[in-house]
Amino acid sequence: MISLFRIDERLIHGQIAIKWSRHTGVSHIVVANDAASESPLIQKTLRMAAPAGIKTAIKSVDDAIALLNDDRCKNLKILVLVNSPSDAVKVVNSVSDIPYINVGNYGRIAPAKPNMPRKRYGNNIYCDDIEVEEFKQLVATGLKCIYQTTPEEPAEDISGIFK
Repeated sequence: MISLFRIDERLIHGQIAIKWSRHTGVSHIVVANDAASESPLIQKTLRMAAPAGIKTAIKSVDDAIALLNDDRCKNLKILVLVNSPSDAVKVVNSVSDIPYINVGNYGRIAPAKPNMPRKRYGNNIYCDDIEVEEFKQLVATGLKCIYQTTPEEPAEDISGIFK
């Protein structure tokens, strides 16, 4: 069962390892990211950042979708991480038990596309026009979509910021 589905361009980092994993009580982390799944260096870095005792899988987006749809995952507490709204759209449209979408940080370090400047939407959300449309697709799924960097901060509904 997915306890938390989060868009965070940094994937596994201090807030995930210390705060979110403890807050949600997860036993597993699934990173759904094509670049990370193909890079031994990125995988090693992410595994080093993962909390001790929490099993971590780093999969391509398609392989993560297959894993999350496996019946054996139903009895696990899983934190799913993607680093872009486009990957989030793919996962959300293919996996049924996502409780809500948590947006942590996006757009500050993600590579910019040529002639596609990013604008600020909220405290730590920076998007180009294509990414805005992807966030609108996520909101249109009907899942609750919130911005919340740490569990101690209040969750903000993002459905109104991409109008």
